[in-house]
Formats: sequence, C-alpha cells, structure tokens
Amino acid sequence: YRSRSNEARARCEALGASWSQRRYGPGAAQTLELCLPAGAASAKPKPGLLFFIHGGYWQELSAQDSLFAASACIERGQAFAALDYTLAPKATVQQIVAECRLATAWLFANASQLGWDAGRVVVAGSSAGAHLAAMVARQPWPDAASAHAGRVCAAVLVSGVFELEPLIGTDINQALGLDVAAARRASPVFQDLAGFPPSIVCWGEIETAEFKRQSRDFASGLQGAGPRCASFELAARNHFDAILDLTDASTLLGRATLALLQDAAVDPVHPETSTHGSAP
Repeated sequence: YRSRSNEARARCEALGASWSQRRYGPGAAQTLELCLPAGAASAKPKPGLLFFIHGGYWQELSAQDSLFAASACIERGQAFAALDYTLAPKATVQQIVAECRLATAWLFANASQLGWDAGRVVVAGSSAGAHLAAMVARQPWPDAASAHAGRVCAAVLVSGVFELEPLIGTDINQALGLDVAAARRASPVFQDLAGFPPSIVCWGEIETAEFKRQSRDFASGLQGAGPRCASFELAARNHFDAILDLTDASTLLGRATLALLQDAAVDPVHPETSTHGSAP
C-alpha cells in the first residue's frame, strides 16, 4: 500500500496537482491528505471528490498508506482525500466513527473554498474502512457533526465488516473492547438504511466465507431498504488486494467507482446504459 501510494503521490505531482495535509479536528491523528487537480479552486464545474477511509481493523494503517487511488482521480480532473483517525486502543470504534463523521463535515464545510463539488463527494473504504464509510454514508448521525454535514452522493464499500459481534472473543477485539451491545450499535447492518446513498458493495473471490456473507447481507439490506446498490464479487482478488482496483479503469470496481464519481445517478456497473436518475 505504501509503495503504491508513494507512486501515486509522485504521479499526481507530475500532473500538476497539489497535495496538502489538513486538520479536521484538534486530536493528534485528526488530519487528512488532500489532493486537488490544478485549477480546482476556480474550475467550472468543480471536480468531484473521492474520500477514502483506510482499513486495518480500526488499529493499523494510515492515510500515507492510502493514496494509491489518487492518481487516477487526478488524471480525470477529480479530487482525492485520504483520512487519518485515532487508532484503537486509544479510541473506541464509536469514537473512530465520530472522527470520520467530523472529517466528512469538514469536507463539506470547506468544499467551496478549497475547490470541489459538495454535491459529488463519494466515500470509499476497505474492510474496517468500509465499515466506517458505511457509518458515514448512513444519516442522520446521532452526534454534533451531523448539523454541519451534507450527504455523500455515493458509497463504495469493499470487503467490509458490517456486523461486529463476530469479532468478540477474537484477538482483534483485545484492542477494540467490544461487548455485544457496543458491537450491535456500531454495526451498519443493524442501522436504519432508508436514505442510504447509491452504493457499490463488493468483495474478493478469495475471501473467507464470513466476509462474503457480511457483504452479501449488507447489500441485501440496502436493496431491501430501497437505495440503489450494485453488488458483485471481484474475480481472483483477496481481502487485501481487492481495494487496489478502486480507481483502476481496467477493472470492474475501478470503472464503477469512477462512474459514480462523475455522476452518482448512473448505473455504476453499466454506465453506458444509464439515463440520469435510473436504477441499475
């Protein structure tokens, strides 16, 4: 992840894009890496923004490991941001969710000034990052950041953890400290999904049965609640490399993500067949 992120950063700079680290809150880890295409502040129309939240079971990785999707965004005139947040055990899962919402509110509050379209913010994440992206995409939020945030226009959820209770009793939970009640409160699959934005839910072919089950169950919940959701399996991909397809236009996931970033009203899997506002 770090090697590909370094390559993407260099490619963006070669394309004239600007990188900056921005603070969205007072905490030491409450920063994000922002990459804007040249001339974004004065562009008409303004670019969309792909907002990426990293995984690592809420206790590993960083924004510096999460820039690999940026260069494809910049090549298409779109903006990119990757989030840092306080890792467990220094923060609980619910506190991490609140930080991600705070960062999202910051992105909406600063869109006009810094140069992206607040109506075209797509949130994406992998594994625990997909959990956090789902908790961002589902609104209204029960915390203070809700009053200051718009709604993301779409969500891309790759190999996500959508039901946290199975983590209780595993080594992963040593840092998280989840009990049954906390796990259920933090599980997207148990949330009211009405009003969830258009979304992609996908997983790798070479995944555990539990990851596949959770993605299928969450996609089914979204479809049952009414939001437009495309769900699919990524051939020959595993839990760790599936996310590398995020903006690779030669892949199904990459094409679907880029289609949502340009227009969340299209069918992300078959954008060429869409009419504005139609469902897949």
